[in-house]
Amino acid sequence: ASMSERNKVCYFYDSEVGNYYYGPGHPMKPHRIRMANNLLVNYGLYKHMSIYRPRRVTEKEMTMFHSDDYINFLRMVTDPSTNTADYSNQKYKFNVGEDCPVFDGLYQFCQISSGGSVGGAIKLNQSECDIAINWAGGLHHAKKSEASGFCYVNDIVLAILELLKYHSRVLYIDIDIHHGDGVEEAFYTTDRVMTVSFHKFGEFFPGTGHIRDVGVTKGKYYALNYPLRDGIDDESYVNIFKPVISRVMEMYRPGAVVIQCGADSLSGDRLGCFNLTTKGHGACVEFIKSFNVPVLVLGGGGYTIRNVARCWAYETSVCLGKEIPDELPYNDYLEYYGPEYRLHITPTNMENLNTPEYLESCTQALLENLKHLDHAPSVQFHDSPKPLYFPEQDEDMRDPDVRITAEEKEARFTHDAEMSDSDDEDGRRDITIPREERPPIDTNPIPPIKETETAQSELEKPNPAPVAVPVDPLVPIPVPEPVPTPIIDTTSVHSAVSQSVFHEPAQDNAENAQPAADNSAQAPSVDDTASKDNSSVQIGDVTISDASPAEESAAMNVELANAPISVAEPSIVAKSIPVPSTEESPAVQETAEIEATNPEAVSVDADPMDIDHTDPKPPVNQETAVQLTEATTSVPTENTEENLPAPASASASAPD
Repeated sequence: ASMSERNKVCYFYDSEVGNYYYGPGHPMKPHRIRMANNLLVNYGLYKHMSIYRPRRVTEKEMTMFHSDDYINFLRMVTDPSTNTADYSNQKYKFNVGEDCPVFDGLYQFCQISSGGSVGGAIKLNQSECDIAINWAGGLHHAKKSEASGFCYVNDIVLAILELLKYHSRVLYIDIDIHHGDGVEEAFYTTDRVMTVSFHKFGEFFPGTGHIRDVGVTKGKYYALNYPLRDGIDDESYVNIFKPVISRVMEMYRPGAVVIQCGADSLSGDRLGCFNLTTKGHGACVEFIKSFNVPVLVLGGGGYTIRNVARCWAYETSVCLGKEIPDELPYNDYLEYYGPEYRLHITPTNMENLNTPEYLESCTQALLENLKHLDHAPSVQFHDSPKPLYFPEQDEDMRDPDVRITAEEKEARFTHDAEMSDSDDEDGRRDITIPREERPPIDTNPIPPIKETETAQSELEKPNPAPVAVPVDPLVPIPVPEPVPTPIIDTTSVHSAVSQSVFHEPAQDNAENAQPAADNSAQAPSVDDTASKDNSSVQIGDVTISDASPAEESAAMNVELANAPISVAEPSIVAKSIPVPSTEESPAVQETAEIEATNPEAVSVDADPMDIDHTDPKPPVNQETAVQLTEATTSVPTENTEENLPAPASASASAPD
């Protein structure tokens, strides 16, 4: 049966590959792989192929081609536990810097890219598919001990090495606009791999790929390079591709073919200068498919990501032999494809510098090189080496002494909705649970928080009736502990407790203290108490004074000798309350001075709109502060001078 009749395709895709980011302004964007996957899924192509999540290759498997110190550098340079080490010298040594930056998850990105290519090669070796696709692969510039051209690990070389375990000869074809120098260099001296590259040549990266570069020693004439100029179109490209590849397939007779489908050769690419369309690009894949040999299809370059997604989705349909409409289906990235919203792109009117005479001379030169091949090279019969791994037997092949983490288990599964299209859900989302089979809904109210309920219950307890007991004037009255109150959240900047309160520095001399004005009651002045050695404690916005404890206790015992004892909550006694007057008092003058020296202080006559209403109490100063007494007994309502305790000193407002 022909390849089109069998039509067995394996597709490798990891949903995390689109999360990696080379950095701002960098043309390489792994997000294009996610866009291509989403487009082919919404075309319904996923139904006709087997989909696999690639297994991430290990460090040992990468060193089958790359050097040990280079792979160890890639692993350590992005390891969070070793990010303090200085790798500046090694970065220069391994060409990691501007074009190939160090980004978060670099080593994991290389594992995913290489895992899909090697996994596709294993599927082809086991004859489980005819075509294996990995759009995350195709990084053809990476060298043995060096990063190059946005490529770090050469997944193509690793895949070809895996194919060589079962196939005598492997053909590599590169239709990227850049020369596949990394793959050619790896197999430049062997006849078991033939490399054919169609690329832009002449003052263009990487600068290699001259038509006279044909290989050396045993690999001479097994490297073909077709140098092209700017502006080549579909017709010219197909006319040179088919005769060269036909002759190569006839002379070399490969057992497997690896084709790198870099989309930077399309028209309008950010870094490219060709004028190909998706149809001309896909015609090369279709021609390779017609030879009925196992094919590994890989991605590569491509820096206009909307065209890259178009190209790879179309070439997936070519591999499947399914025709898809030109009108794009609805997908997650539909706005990228405006304003035409079509699958195929149109070429520009750029000039094709590849004249027919130039193309004919290059074609004849390559065909002459193929005449030097006497016969298709082969190898002696031998036992096929064991493949790197079997994706289906990963669980059985693991070391039983090595623990499998939950993250690794979850990474092996794909969500059911990830590969679903938007047009035909196959009835999967129409399955609903009948109402009578649904679990009952809990309608009970949410119980309140236990701590809050306890605090509220303590506050809501009624005060017991006062009990009159005889009091000894010489014995101090014991002060009970205050009732605990709910904790106020001070984490918010709008909390009353978190608001800053201005406090004037304490006055060292009694001469600097200003007397407070009181027109309604004969309150003691500040001068009478300024000489006392008192200490104060600042709690929130209230200043508690502890002036002469022995004298204050004795005075309060005399005042409350005939008063009944009350177990009520602490009372608040105003020491001095200013009364408005027509004349400007010294306190008002002092308030004006405070406002002049400190703009943050709020004056008495301030606009209500300027006051922070989140504070339950207005801002205070040292003259108009409301202070608490230490006694918990009730105070007679008569506002006489002998019933008032001694006022706080002027220096009591300084913060502790």
